[in-house]
Amino acid sequence: MSAVIVIPGYRSQASLRAPDSTGDRDARPGRLRLTRRGRVVFTSLAAIPLVVWALVAVLSAGGAAADAEGAGVGAGLAYVTVDAGASLWEIAMAVDPSADPRVVIDEIVRLNGLDDAVIEPGQRLAVPNAG
Repeated sequence: MSAVIVIPGYRSQASLRAPDSTGDRDARPGRLRLTRRGRVVFTSLAAIPLVVWALVAVLSAGGAAADAEGAGVGAGLAYVTVDAGASLWEIAMAVDPSADPRVVIDEIVRLNGLDDAVIEPGQRLAVPNAG
């Protein structure tokens, strides 16, 4: 069996000592201590402007790459209005008879943002110049 003796008004010697100036350095007032989570948050907040800048630089460079791709001799666009009963194959053959119609159709679909090869009469399409 164990017993604890309690003496009223008793204080341990450790609580009576004055703070030691050579003791724990982390106990100084005014010192900022970051936890692991705090460092992650601080680093993330500091990295946000860099990430945004990189995204803007990459996304704005896409337009320059597209301009450089179409900057060759004879580059440019012409516009064609689709007649009733016309197909992309006929339009591709009319635009550039010397080229493979499948390549020209792919270019027409890409230029106009078409989901498929379905076109409507009266629709205005951008087509590549044969140059």
